[in-house]
Amino acid sequence: MWKLFLYLITFFIFSSCLSKKRPILGESAYQVALNSVFKDASMSPLKKNDLKNFKGLAFFPIDSSFIVKATFTKKENATSFMMKTTTDRIALYKEYGVIKFTLKGGNYELTLYQSEEDFRNEKRKNRLFLPFTDATSSNQSYGGGRYMDLMITDITRDQTIEVNFNNTYNPYCAYNEKYSCPLTPRKNHLNTEITAGIKAFSK
Repeated sequence: MWKLFLYLITFFIFSSCLSKKRPILGESAYQVALNSVFKDASMSPLKKNDLKNFKGLAFFPIDSSFIVKATFTKKENATSFMMKTTTDRIALYKEYGVIKFTLKGGNYELTLYQSEEDFRNEKRKNRLFLPFTDATSSNQSYGGGRYMDLMITDITRDQTIEVNFNNTYNPYCAYNEKYSCPLTPRKNHLNTEITAGIKAFSK
């Protein structure tokens, strides 16, 4: 998934250079960037037939009420554990911390993770991984959950961080079973509908 994350960052920095190319579908810069990845055969996780007919990913309507300010608490002395994946691959992660937030009148919390692989990579050690499921999972959104990437540097001095559920993406295994994807831990289930961000993929 790192290639996807890196591409999105690059897209936002150099988006002005893309303005002369054929328009790509999307209601936000994030959606356009994600569709750009999926449309590019050199990076797309889509199978050949799906790529051939690809016009754009399905998203919920952009909703600013799903942009929340969360309080962050770091987990000290966290030890590595094996996060289950969709294959036999071993994925080592640490619980980096917990975020707590209010959404549509309800109080929720999610755990942020950092992979051992990212931690050991100077260019990626700032990245945090946020997988979650919600009441739309296995219905409007992918059953295995959705992902979001956050940055350690986005945590403010007063220990808050902005979480934008409009900017979520599906695991690559939602599109192609050849990929190995971390399974969302049960503790990261939200007992509410997150009707923002990426929807389930329709082949």
